[in-house]
Amino acid sequence: MCTSPTELLATLQRIAIDRIDAREYTVPTDFPESDGTLEWNATTLVVVHAFGGGEVGLGYTYADLATGTLIRKLLLKVVEGQDAMSPVANWNAMVRRIRNLGRPGIASMAISAVDAALWDLKARLLNLPLVSLLGMVRASVPIYGSGGFTSYSDGQLRNQFAGWVEQGIPRVKMKIGRDATADLCRVGVAREAIGQAAELFVDANGAYSRKQAAAQAEKFADMGVSWFEEPVSSDDLEGLRLLRDRAPGGMDIAAGEYGYDSWYFRRMLEAGAVDVLQADATRCGGITGFLQASALCEAHHIPLSAHTAPAIHTHLGCATTPLRHLEYFHDHVRIEKMFFDGIRSPINGELSPDLSRPGIGVEFKQIDAERFAA
Repeated sequence: MCTSPTELLATLQRIAIDRIDAREYTVPTDFPESDGTLEWNATTLVVVHAFGGGEVGLGYTYADLATGTLIRKLLLKVVEGQDAMSPVANWNAMVRRIRNLGRPGIASMAISAVDAALWDLKARLLNLPLVSLLGMVRASVPIYGSGGFTSYSDGQLRNQFAGWVEQGIPRVKMKIGRDATADLCRVGVAREAIGQAAELFVDANGAYSRKQAAAQAEKFADMGVSWFEEPVSSDDLEGLRLLRDRAPGGMDIAAGEYGYDSWYFRRMLEAGAVDVLQADATRCGGITGFLQASALCEAHHIPLSAHTAPAIHTHLGCATTPLRHLEYFHDHVRIEKMFFDGIRSPINGELSPDLSRPGIGVEFKQIDAERFAA
């Protein structure tokens, strides 16, 4: 049955946000993990629910426990009682409210979780999948398997990567940066595990110096590495530009996962620092912030890659024109399957949103989550 203009107008009228709820959960990793610059054995998930109009929106971020405190102490007062049909207006209000705290870090991750919950709430109020609300540009989005931590043995690395390729995922990414010589051996192990047809990505998390990264890039190219993420610190835009200019043909230089606002992405793009920009909706201001990053990529003719959190990025990836792929990150895939019903599995190396479910398309498993409550 078609909706009449009068009925549609009634649907779009102001609906108040009744309340915001934020909870934190700390989940141990299944094995000690590390990259080029950091070690960890647990991941904290901050889950936000937004209530209004008889529906409940869901958002989340991977952040510190303090993120939930900031939401409860500050941000919920900004959005409660406001219009659930206007997530961008609420995003602007949250950004104004944290002015004296600064945008990078916890403040932006808190905004990200609330913003995602508000977009999910709006989509649910309209009974639309998020991708339909935003406007679909593709039916599915390519993924790459991501893990290969520096703490893994060669056997673990081999098994994880071979397993992804056997699942039909044609590209994988590993962590490097602890030991330049050992990195070359590990990349060789990974290439042997996935064969010659699959794409191989490496991520140094900014652990190398400029000259060290340039030397490694040449050696990695001989093993078919086509993506070199954060060869130097993402704060070293000149160094990234140098590596981009000198990298072997066929190797993309990527960075951006630590971007918390559109000005960060703009500076990186204007510096010509990357072949592919990365953005993370759980860090850069949620759905609203990710769409801003996408617009900047279009303006600069640079492709975009979504960083981790596949449940949220599947919808965004199918609604943003410059998106190349999204990161199917081991930790977040595991956690999202544990915490949410409705998680989609990849088919032929791609994820597609469930168009039969409204919003992001997942439901929080409260009972299962409680044992991880912080």
